[in-house]
Amino acid sequence: MTHDNGARYDDLLYEVVDTTTAIITINRPERFNAFRGRTIEELIDAFKRAWSDDAVRCVVLTGAGDRAFCSGGDVKQRAETGDYGPTSNGLFEIDYLQRLMREIPKPVIAAVNGVAVGGGHVLQVLCDMTIASETARFGQAGPKVGSFDAGFGTAYLAHIVGEKRAREIWYLCRLYSADEVERWGLVNKVVPPEQLLDEARKWALEIAEKAPTAIKFLKHSFNADTEHQAGIQLMAGAGLKLYVDSDEAREGAAAFAEKRPADFTPFTA
Repeated sequence: MTHDNGARYDDLLYEVVDTTTAIITINRPERFNAFRGRTIEELIDAFKRAWSDDAVRCVVLTGAGDRAFCSGGDVKQRAETGDYGPTSNGLFEIDYLQRLMREIPKPVIAAVNGVAVGGGHVLQVLCDMTIASETARFGQAGPKVGSFDAGFGTAYLAHIVGEKRAREIWYLCRLYSADEVERWGLVNKVVPPEQLLDEARKWALEIAEKAPTAIKFLKHSFNADTEHQAGIQLMAGAGLKLYVDSDEAREGAAAFAEKRPADFTPFTA
């Protein structure tokens, strides 16, 4: 059973399936589902919509198409305009979205259908559980494109995979297979691509059979151990806003847009 809750988005698809599962799909496949300011604004609205719907017991987050779950912030947009585009309130609220994904009292399952890289990788890290397609790839890209996430994207990632792996992921900016990150505990299950959404829906239905108040308290308890990282996230976000206006960050974004290697040598001092 599927029904739409009436929401209409530019960058997302939202539907409620199986009566109890909200599926939020980032719908910018032409940009590898990279997010701009409007995308973040709509994701916040969609998660709040799922939170307020008493029938919804679990949220599945995925990306449109088969190439990308989410490739992070839209670096091409940043290279063109110096920011991530307009929003209704003038704010780029990625920090708030990350906290909202933790605070919503319903489990969030990432269904990773392609590349989950950069800020898109951080989104799947923050999900309660991750189901990945065999074709999925995972990694960070910030130091390659003049960006970073020094909050949940580093500290919480290290909490999951360990310090050595987290530093490897960030310092080297490689892409890793679904099988590799499953061994590291970053992914719960790997399935053939055609089974991805069905598997995510199956997990969501299993959750829906459980006592919702118990699930709510469990999620809050799991989060309590790393809640101090929310403050670090705010500090990191403030630092990133300053950094993206630097010549170093502009070089990273320009190199990405121009499909050339970045030259960071002038910024080593």
